[in-house]
Amino acid sequence: MATIIHRISSVCRARGRSRSAHYKDIKEGLFPHPVKIGSRAVGHPDNELAEMNAARIAGKSDDEIRDLVFKLEAARKATV
Repeated sequence: MATIIHRISSVCRARGRSRSAHYKDIKEGLFPHPVKIGSRAVGHPDNELAEMNAARIAGKSDDEIRDLVFKLEAARKATV
């Protein structure tokens, strides 16, 4: 199954967040870091975007979100 990589504009639309708020969330550990998809391009895997939105919808706390971010980023390294 192919993984879809979303660029920043579609990620912000899907999250209902501005670009600056999105990057603030990344800095605070509330959203996974993007993956490099080119020399000057980054994006977010579809499955991570869906899991993060589901966690927010479920009302997870910031600490629970940070744990999820840690697990998602660790899972990336495990697949390499």
